[in-house]
Amino acid sequence: MTLSKRLKSSVSNLAQGAVGVAAGLALVFAIAGAPAQALAQAAPAPAPAAAPAIQGQGPALWVVKDADSTLYLFGSIHVLRPTTGWNSPRVQAAFESASDIWFEISNPDDQAAMVPLIQQYGLSPQAPLSSRLTAEELAQLDVAAKTIGASAAQLDPLKPWLAALSLSVAPLVKAGYDPQSGVELALKARAEAAGKPIHGFETLEDQIGMLATLPDDVQLEFLRETLKDFDQAVVLLDAMVEAWAKGDVQALDKIVVEDMKADAPELYKVLLVDRNTDWADQIQTQLQGSGTAFIAVGAAHLTGDDSVQSILKSRGVAVESVE
Repeated sequence: MTLSKRLKSSVSNLAQGAVGVAAGLALVFAIAGAPAQALAQAAPAPAPAAAPAIQGQGPALWVVKDADSTLYLFGSIHVLRPTTGWNSPRVQAAFESASDIWFEISNPDDQAAMVPLIQQYGLSPQAPLSSRLTAEELAQLDVAAKTIGASAAQLDPLKPWLAALSLSVAPLVKAGYDPQSGVELALKARAEAAGKPIHGFETLEDQIGMLATLPDDVQLEFLRETLKDFDQAVVLLDAMVEAWAKGDVQALDKIVVEDMKADAPELYKVLLVDRNTDWADQIQTQLQGSGTAFIAVGAAHLTGDDSVQSILKSRGVAVESVE
């Protein structure tokens, strides 16, 4: 498997990248929620839909405790079909008990903050896509762009990573997935309504930098692979969401994490291991204080041998499943 294919597979499998990174990079659907033709201006995002309630156990939930702190860990999917239920009674109770809410980034729906970052890291008018792709690829680009209400001409000034990321969401939207139905936006709206402070482990710029600093040739191959195949993304995300919604962490690990670890170890380290380590550091800092917090990050970060929980346990921090 080539590096470019590993890149596409890994980012897609994560959801929150391009599929994803539905389970790994909240940024992806922050960008996906802003159609390419609107990237030049800030526009208010529509209100997120209410999360459908479910019966039964639902997605997995963990808790970290010490004498005066309780921190809940919830693995999220950054984009969902509006009909996907995930708001189980235990998640609801944990959220309501928390005084503070933590996400990967605190403002995934902040288009005013996103626009200058896109302008800084995502545009390359001096080297437009039309000068870097073949005529056949440009025709493919135009067809793909129309699925998000744009055209090849409108995507032309974008750097390859941003064009690929913007286009990767197209088959998901066509299949009924909606960034506005993702877990974080629903929880963020609920937190704001309740007056709960919202925090982020990272910033939009941090997450954009992970993709914007990829080598140029890798960015181009990422775009080319995205243009070749839209269908696989939906299949992968469907399987991931099914496992996540049932709380099947082992299946989620196999679908999302194991392939990435084997096929793209460099990306695995950058997108998961390094960030999980940093977040574990921040969680341990939180434990030095007191109170109750609800933490929702991409489900890929709470899955596998290098998950946030595994890192915490290796440091002697107790982490328990909430049944």
